[in-house]
Amino acid sequence: MLSTVRAKNIIAICGMAILLAACSSNDAPEYVERPVSELYNSAQDLLDAKEYQQAAEAFDEVERQHPYSVWATKATLMSAYAYYQDNKYDDAISAIDRFISLHPANPDVPYAYYLKALSYYEQISDVGRDQQMTQDAMQALDDIIRRFPDSKYARDAKLKKDLTVDHLAGKEMSVGRYYQDRQEFLAAINRFKSVLDKYQTTTHVPEALARLTECYLALGLEGEAKRTASVLGHNFPGSEYYSDSYALLVDDDTIKAAQDDKSWWDSATQSVSDLF
Repeated sequence: MLSTVRAKNIIAICGMAILLAACSSNDAPEYVERPVSELYNSAQDLLDAKEYQQAAEAFDEVERQHPYSVWATKATLMSAYAYYQDNKYDDAISAIDRFISLHPANPDVPYAYYLKALSYYEQISDVGRDQQMTQDAMQALDDIIRRFPDSKYARDAKLKKDLTVDHLAGKEMSVGRYYQDRQEFLAAINRFKSVLDKYQTTTHVPEALARLTECYLALGLEGEAKRTASVLGHNFPGSEYYSDSYALLVDDDTIKAAQDDKSWWDSATQSVSDLF
């Protein structure tokens, strides 16, 4: 009797195993090896149809099935491009890094670096948020300018780097204004000085000088305020920020005299003057 029960249990277990195996085989996609040209052309068709996710996966399949072919090299980069177009920037960067690592001498390497920089650049957030992505974008743009200065990508990288630097300066200004609104003037002054020290070519310099003037006045440092306003007036005489700063100061003669005083914050004054 016991052996009969045991035999029935064994039969049931075997039947269940067979059933699960059958279900598993039905669910798993069937692997079909295809010619490399057919795989690549299918992926390209999906890319042309703007089916970017499917295109990326199809290009990945080219590399998986034919890893040592010339097509696989191109497919790796095209997969990165498809991910980029689909806003899957992390996947794009991963594919680009793999392409550069495996094919450092490939003629398309400059474009790979450019695509990587774009993948960071497209993720730059507003100035009110953390700027790590902005830093990453600037580093990637610097890589293009440094590695491929004569390439067609370097010029666009320089333009985008200027915008990126301006973005970082905007972040400093945003934090400085925050401290100023909270009447934490010393912290605000440090931020505005940072703009003048690190981001002298940006559009934020006039406002940084004007904000410094306001902070110095708030602290009762009238002499420093007038000297800062004189730098603003000398370098940006038509700026609305100079008009606002001038309105805060009543002693015009003192402002003019301060313009000839080179003792105040010599390095910062000189760096701003060098812009012109």
